[in-house]
Amino acid sequence: GQVEFIKLDVTKDSDWKAAVDFTVHTFDQLDILVNCAGTSSVERVEETTEDIWDAQMDVHAKGAFLGTQAVIPIMIKQGQGSIIHLSSINGLIGSQSSTAYHAAKGAVRLLAKNTAMQYAKDGIRVNSVHPGYADTPLTKPLFANEDALALRLNKVPLGRIGTADEIANGIIYLASDESSFVTGSELVIDGGMTAQ
Repeated sequence: GQVEFIKLDVTKDSDWKAAVDFTVHTFDQLDILVNCAGTSSVERVEETTEDIWDAQMDVHAKGAFLGTQAVIPIMIKQGQGSIIHLSSINGLIGSQSSTAYHAAKGAVRLLAKNTAMQYAKDGIRVNSVHPGYADTPLTKPLFANEDALALRLNKVPLGRIGTADEIANGIIYLASDESSFVTGSELVIDGGMTAQ
């Protein structure tokens, strides 16, 4: 298959329009959107500045919204499509920190549900994926020392950190025809952490 790379700032509407135009021009269609841009913050409410709040909302919520808005007309015209938003278990539950991150990931979760309801009649499926602790560059600082790792592993019934491939497999499922009757759903991939 053919793979292409283009630079995209998810917070810029013009970048999304250019990316969609490039994709349709290059491949004659656009079947799948995976919104997975991410950043994090750990501040509690009183430590969260307006800049921190805005940065989290811009990348997660605004980025997912603009991406969705950019692909919807193409997918409506095609009569099908799958949009997958990467949220987090932090979009489902609260914690002792990361106020802006939780709020932004919660917004992504509800964007997926709302969009799923609006465009189901057009053959467009929209779902969210909610990873728990996974070994990715973004989460490396969380597991920087043995104590931090042990603290987090104690919260995971399967007793280990997930892999990027395990998260990707969930995304592939939602992108595929195997999930043709799945929309507005939350796929939680967290080793059982939120089941407790």
